[in-house]
Amino acid sequence: MEGKYYLVPNDYMADPSVHVWNGKLYIYPSHDRESGIEENDNGDHFDMCDYHVFSTDDLEAVVNGEKTLEDHGVILSVADIPWAGRQLWDCDVQEKDGKYYMYFPLKDRNDIFRFGVAVADRPEGPFIPQPDPMRGSYSIDVAVLKDDVPGKEGKPDYYFYFGGIWGGQLQRYCDNKALENAHLPEGDEPALPSRVARLSDDMLQFAEEPQPVMVVDADGNPLKANDPHRFFEASWVHKYNGRYYLSYSTGDTHLICYATSDNPYGPFTYQGVILTPVKAGWTTHHCIVEFKGKWYLFHHDSVPSGKTWLRSLKVCELHHNEDGTIDTIEG
Repeated sequence: MEGKYYLVPNDYMADPSVHVWNGKLYIYPSHDRESGIEENDNGDHFDMCDYHVFSTDDLEAVVNGEKTLEDHGVILSVADIPWAGRQLWDCDVQEKDGKYYMYFPLKDRNDIFRFGVAVADRPEGPFIPQPDPMRGSYSIDVAVLKDDVPGKEGKPDYYFYFGGIWGGQLQRYCDNKALENAHLPEGDEPALPSRVARLSDDMLQFAEEPQPVMVVDADGNPLKANDPHRFFEASWVHKYNGRYYLSYSTGDTHLICYATSDNPYGPFTYQGVILTPVKAGWTTHHCIVEFKGKWYLFHHDSVPSGKTWLRSLKVCELHHNEDGTIDTIEG
């Protein structure tokens, strides 16, 4: 596969999370729509209200135009969720013991982002939401790593990465407690980090207090708020040759960057840029997955619509080098 390909040309999908189960690739994106809400820095115009899931057993045939993704339809909507307010943003799904757990951010009726969980017997759903949000949850942009640890075969740990600033509300919290006044670091202050917590055995709650995920430079110093490569939103973690790769969006500097660690909690040492700014769209949100021996970067841009809030799902190949670095892809 050379170049980048739009995967759902007849609808607006973004913020993908992608997994491989039962020999198939499953894509769980946000579902953009024309909300009629004026564009602003809080993202109120991203008023998504449901999720679809797409699957294929042959991604190469899809990008070559020989097949299309199978759309399994709506698998969860705001109307299904008992505690719902508005804005059903990005999600992720993980499997444990034959059950599938969808994690999603949603504003409650006080307009505060929380994370909810919905459960299904199949990766294509339907997903049944729990009656309440996860205790102690806040902010947006979830990615759940299933970590098969050597010596614990068959008993993986699950790590829940999350956080986004500005509309993602991360700046409203410190040490997992709400602040009376939000604080955004500036200048030479350390950048605001994302968060991680191991999940409970039942996959429905945090098993521990969320911890900061520090991205540091080669000397071990946290990246500063004015560094164009600092974290903003859209955490994703994959493993390659036993190392943990944290990738993320830098938001207003429009990059996808990555950092590596020997520990799922970090600190993660900054390594470089995976994706340069896309040609249309304020920023992008991605995931990285291996399928049939190849690695792929899924992301989005706004080229087809020309509107930052109507985004289109894309895919391209991603290449790890022998030294573990990742080749930069031009947006």
